Amino acid sequence: MKGVVLAGGLGTRLMPLTKVTNKHLLPIYDRPMIYYPIQALVNAGIRDIMLVTGGNNAGDFLRLLGNGKEFGLRHLNYTYQEGEGGIADALRLAEHFADGEAICVILGDNIIEGNIAIAAEAFRQQQIGAKILLKEVKDPQRFGVPVLEGERVLKIEEKPAHPRSAYAVTGLYFYDAQVFDIIKTLKPSGRGELEITDVNNAYIAAGTLTWDLLEGWWTDAGTIESLHLANQLVSQTGANKLER
Repeated sequence: MKGVVLAGGLGTRLMPLTKVTNKHLLPIYDRPMIYYPIQALVNAGIRDIMLVTGGNNAGDFLRLLGNGKEFGLRHLNYTYQEGEGGIADALRLAEHFADGEAICVILGDNIIEGNIAIAAEAFRQQQIGAKILLKEVKDPQRFGVPVLEGERVLKIEEKPAHPRSAYAVTGLYFYDAQVFDIIKTLKPSGRGELEITDVNNAYIAAGTLTWDLLEGWWTDAGTIESLHLANQLVSQTGANKLER
């Protein structure tokens, strides 16, 4: 399984902090934000990783991360997203890198306490389709929200005004190679973006999407409030301990 970290976008919700840098280079306690999703993949046994970035500060990632030696990697791949076409648009740039293998995708502003190794192994056994990780949150309207019927996900609603469950779809996804064919069929949403929720709903329609609950705390760091929370959580409890 290969790993893809999505770290593009303009970070407008974090202005003025992002006027001079990519949001994923902002600090979370004692490390740059981008360290956490990379470490989450490494801790799950994933060593072949691509970073998708964009904007005016893409070169800063290369200066910071190099070939990933600090994470025990022999090589770290990079690609560049032009503009802001959405999460699925960024993911499509990893098709050549994936080369037909299953992938674990993590958003670059997602910070987790625990380890996704069990979920990764479960998806390796699943072999086809997709797997998402859910987390109960206080503000599900900020996220993609699953509509559940027992153990089944009927559909996912993107940032609903009236959420039909208290769960958020975290920015951690497992996909088989079909994901790139699905992305090619997508049409831009009202926001002008290719939505990852539409990708997940396509797998739901095919009956091949599974889900697990994410253990430990989880937050994104895409707003001033959630960035502050991420710093607090990491400083108090730690996150993605080095497990090489």
